Amino acid sequence: MNGTAFEEFANAVAAQGRGDTPLPARAISRVAVLGGGADALQIAALCLSEGAEVTLFSAYGRELEQLRSGAGITIRGAGPVGTYQVDRDGAPSIQTTGELDIAVAAAEAVFLTGPVHKQRTYAMVLADHLKDGQVLVLAPGRSLGAAEAAWLLRVGGCKTDFTIVEAQGLPYWSEAKGTLLNLSIAAPVAAATLPAGREDCITGLVRFLPNMVGKLSTVHSGFADGSGLVEVPALLLGGVVAGSGGPAIPEGGVPLDENQTFRSLIGPGQMAVISRLADERRTVASRFGVRELPSDEDWVTTHAGAARGEGARPIPNARQAADIIRCATIGSLAPLLSAARVADIEAPATEAMITLASTVLGADVEPAGRKLDAIGVNAGNLDEARRILDSIAGARHG
Repeated sequence: MNGTAFEEFANAVAAQGRGDTPLPARAISRVAVLGGGADALQIAALCLSEGAEVTLFSAYGRELEQLRSGAGITIRGAGPVGTYQVDRDGAPSIQTTGELDIAVAAAEAVFLTGPVHKQRTYAMVLADHLKDGQVLVLAPGRSLGAAEAAWLLRVGGCKTDFTIVEAQGLPYWSEAKGTLLNLSIAAPVAAATLPAGREDCITGLVRFLPNMVGKLSTVHSGFADGSGLVEVPALLLGGVVAGSGGPAIPEGGVPLDENQTFRSLIGPGQMAVISRLADERRTVASRFGVRELPSDEDWVTTHAGAARGEGARPIPNARQAADIIRCATIGSLAPLLSAARVADIEAPATEAMITLASTVLGADVEPAGRKLDAIGVNAGNLDEARRILDSIAGARHG
């Protein structure tokens, strides 16, 4: 794509006339949730618990049947405990549909859930259905999520004045058994809007996603995403040498169930790798003008949860772990490596983790990763790339 075409795209999504006066929270009472996985069920239940009208879309008949045939979505543990009914008349309930246009038609906010490849699909097919003023929420957005979604919408012909909220996680970790979710409270996560300056969208959504912490722009929230640097080493690197983060087990002892958490997967060896990956992310981010990023331990807390008890993240099963690795590599590690190449910075640890993930998954996942050149940021130098990204995000730099 040539520079002129990209400037047209950047101008289309950049904020116009932003002021410094805080805006009142945007009123959001009707939401659509796209997807039928555990994240979608959690968001739908949280929104209904706050009194919103909720429509849940799934393209999969099995997911819809599971919801419609049961008692509803049941929340246990943390959060708004209870059972949230589905497709019930005469009472507040989550309405389900297999028709995308119906799901989003009246929604003030549309949540795009699931892994990166599903968010991409939703962004492409939504191009013909969005209306002025609607808010798209990516949770988790990971790195470059909002920019990629905006790019795909514009390429698809969408000319409406939409806002994208990129949030780097959900309010709760969940362990799902069908439509039963056992929740554990998660740490605060970075969030930003595209275009920048529309903080009223975040303040309007915070009652549904209360752990969001607003950042200046999606360039900042994207670099604040540490999912790949925490999740991939935790799930791929184990064994005696790397150690674990759980308590020492005496010979012949059996680990307690309450100590079997995601955080227990991270021992000294994994932490050393995480620190290398974090250093590379900070170095690249600083070249793009982003310098206030979390500490290593804060990133671990955000993406691995507490060691035990309240705030602990469950250990995924093998299939879930593969999905997490794939999504974190495509949506977090690959974008960082792409930005490093534009900045002419070596990122050997990030590149090695991508190679290792690809080997374990049995497919080269880097070509599918989010990349700057794939959204038109094919600038020949760092300053130009920074300018284009800032233009997309509508960011203000001092």
